[in-house]
Amino acid sequence: MITPDIFYVEDDMDYAFFMQSAIQEVKDSLNLSIVEDGTEALAKLQAFADSKTKPKLILLDLNLPGLSGLDLLKFIRDIPYLKSVPVILFSTSDNPEDVKASIEFGANAYMTKPSGYDNLVKCVHSVHDFWFNQHLRLN
Repeated sequence: MITPDIFYVEDDMDYAFFMQSAIQEVKDSLNLSIVEDGTEALAKLQAFADSKTKPKLILLDLNLPGLSGLDLLKFIRDIPYLKSVPVILFSTSDNPEDVKASIEFGANAYMTKPSGYDNLVKCVHSVHDFWFNQHLRLN
């Protein structure tokens, strides 16, 4: 099983396309996997754990069909093999209650989706720089 560098759960396929383009612009060697709903994401994440592989970073949209981003986050944190994988909630919501719940359930960070492609590229560059270059990782 090929394990992605970034596992992205996003139900808006237009936004996912822009994210894929932004990631390729920042670093074209990054392997991105996109899943459209929480239930499918959980199955794939469990398959990663079963095969003893894991992504380097998980990005979760908050509002997903199937399982919500928060529900999926709870499951991720309950899978021992995936506990050390950084998870970022990446949502259009800037509601403080969403941010608080995400951190309480084990998210490493919460980011609001930037508007405009150039801002998305800057955001991806910052995420890449921190989580792939500066952060000391366990996996």
